[in-house]
Amino acid sequence: MPLSEMKDVIDVMQLQREKSLKLPVVNYKELDNHFIAVRYIFECGIKLDAQPLTIATAAVLFHRFFKETESAGYDSYLIAATTLYLAGKVKDDPLKIRDVINVTHNTLHRGSQPLELGDEYWNMRDAIVQAELLIMRMLKFEVTIVHPHKYMLHYLKSLEGWFPKDEWAKVPLVKASFAFLQDFHFDSAILDYTPQHIAVACINLALQCYGVQVPFTDEGDGVAWYS
Repeated sequence: MPLSEMKDVIDVMQLQREKSLKLPVVNYKELDNHFIAVRYIFECGIKLDAQPLTIATAAVLFHRFFKETESAGYDSYLIAATTLYLAGKVKDDPLKIRDVINVTHNTLHRGSQPLELGDEYWNMRDAIVQAELLIMRMLKFEVTIVHPHKYMLHYLKSLEGWFPKDEWAKVPLVKASFAFLQDFHFDSAILDYTPQHIAVACINLALQCYGVQVPFTDEGDGVAWYS
């Protein structure tokens, strides 16, 4: 798969859309843990047609917030909705607060109608605005995030040049690498590693899954493609 066409195939949002079609519907009201809350972020982000990096930013902000505080004291779904709204501002992909409210409310309360402009709507709007201020204070207003995605593109571009064209085209290393990267956003461990290391790890996992040996490297000699 030529890297010149990569933008057409590594749309992380599209990968998640395809994957979500096969996943069972989650009753979020019956579940409450951070993994499920990040799934909620991704589902709502898809419905809002948010950009891939906007959703990734929301997931990272969510993990960073709960790293700084006691999770028991906060509604994880309110924080999830708020990080999605905040991420839209951070990534210059603005999401209308009314859309965020309706989508997150409907996703949490399956089958419900869009909220009327009544007490419930204004209470939720106020809660998101207040939660946004809280998150900003907890993170000391440091909400710019360097994502692994750009490093992964660079590394994949370099790797492509090492492979014969037919061999590169027959193995979906690009899609697999980005799928692993997306899945890693569900775990707070994404905060523990540099973007470069995360990108390398996802690509390396994809290579191992498909049993692909990078040309001109010999694992037996301890020489890795990323050395």
